[in-house]
Parts: sequence; C-alpha cells; structure tokens
Amino acid sequence: GSEDPSTTCCPHRGPHKKTTRWHIDLEPWAGETHSLEDEARRFLNYITTPQVSCVPPASGGAVLETSQEGPWAVCLDSKYSLAHKIHSKPCRVYSLGLGVAERVLERSLGGAGCEVHCFDPSLRQPHLQQGDMWLHKLSVDWRDPNPAISAQRHHGNTKKLATILNDFGHRQLDVLKADMESAEWKILENLILEGVLDSVGQLLLELHLHWAGFEVGGDDPSVVRYWFSLLKELERAHFRLFRSYSDPAKPRLFLHKNVLNASSAYTLGWVNTQWRH
Repeated sequence: GSEDPSTTCCPHRGPHKKTTRWHIDLEPWAGETHSLEDEARRFLNYITTPQVSCVPPASGGAVLETSQEGPWAVCLDSKYSLAHKIHSKPCRVYSLGLGVAERVLERSLGGAGCEVHCFDPSLRQPHLQQGDMWLHKLSVDWRDPNPAISAQRHHGNTKKLATILNDFGHRQLDVLKADMESAEWKILENLILEGVLDSVGQLLLELHLHWAGFEVGGDDPSVVRYWFSLLKELERAHFRLFRSYSDPAKPRLFLHKNVLNASSAYTLGWVNTQWRH
C-alpha cells in the first residue's frame, strides 16, 4: 500500500548544499527619525569598537615578521587558529585588490610559510609566481560574467570568490584580505548570501565611506543602515571585530560630507570565532 511519505523514517539526504539567500536582513533603523546622524553614529561606533581582544603570542616576532601598527594586521592570538596553522600546516591567504599596495602583510605571511594568492587584474600574464606568492590576473566581483561575453573574450577575468575557490579546489581560507576600492559592500553581500564566510578564518577589509559604493542605492540614511546591516550579518556568521584602523591622512568625508568627523576609509579585521580547522 502507498504510505504517507511524511510518516516514513529518515528521508535520504543528498550532499550538503549551502542554500543561497537572495537578500540580507536589514537591521531596524537606529532612531525613529531615520536621520543620517543617528545611522552614522551607530555605524561609526560599531566599526571603531573592537569586540574581542587579540593578544599576540610572546614570541610573535618569530612567527610573523610584520608590524601590527600599519593598516593591515592579522590576529595571532592562540585562541584562534592562525598562529597554530602557520606553525603546523600550511595556511592559505587570499588577497584581493589592485597591485598598487606594497603587499607587506602578504609577504610576511608567505615568508612564514603560508600559501599566498594575490588577485590583481592589472597583471600582464594570467599566473605568476613571485617568491612566496602566487599572483593571478583575476578580479573578484559580486557577479559571475555573462557566459556569452566571457566566451568571446576566451577567459573571463572577473569572477565571484565562490567560483574562484571552486576553480582552484580551495575549500578554506585562513585569511581573506580585500581592498576593493568601493566594491567591498557588494562583494561582502555576495559572500554572505552564498555562505562563503564559513570557509574564512579571518577577514581583513578596507571600507570606503566617502560615497555609497558600487551599486548601493538609496538615500544617505538608508545607505548607512545597509552598511551596518551587512556588518551585523558578519557577526551572525561568528565574526568578531578585533581591530579598527583609520588613516589620519585620509580626508574626513562620509557620503560626500563631514559627518561626526569620520574618516573616508577604515581598515577592519574580523576573526571567525568558530574557526577550528
């Protein structure tokens, strides 16, 4: 006889597939009037207040020859796995951005034994090994290219991070560093929606606040609420802010004006507190 499928035991579960979300959850407004000042004050307070302290090991210099003073720094606290991974088995680092930066952090992580991949669309050749680093002529985006267009160009130079991880056969990144010149909001949204952050141990990100960012719409208070909501999604994914750096030389511009004397750029470091790989 035909049984009611809902009463039969133990349905067959296929391979674990991450469900793709279609939009992030917006946080409530900071205040009843939906003012820019309320939104900005909540947002700026959030990005300048570390949530966990990061105590480097006493022998930190031996692990990593890097200044923790500049804009980019990793957390080598023994509570989190990076210091252990550098010692025991290869750690993997992805650095997204344009080749203007001097890559001090990347070189020190490579020198400490990490496998470092830099993605730089301005390169001449598709792949290049330089000392301890791999350089790839690839740009990370929040969309995959249209197949018809990329077929005409032979190989698309712009891909989503999930696609690159898949192409390279990399399941995990101990450190993801991104300086995306205002594309960071949509890229971060894509990483959240596609569940890629589960595969990341530390996220180092430069935020650009002088304008809304690529493809971010809405009036100023809505933009800041959206920015804040993205960062709260990071918190839901078990990321905690361990470092906030603002360059004193950067202009004081926040959405094209001076708001609470905020800088136009902040470099933030988050550690995934559930990362035990």
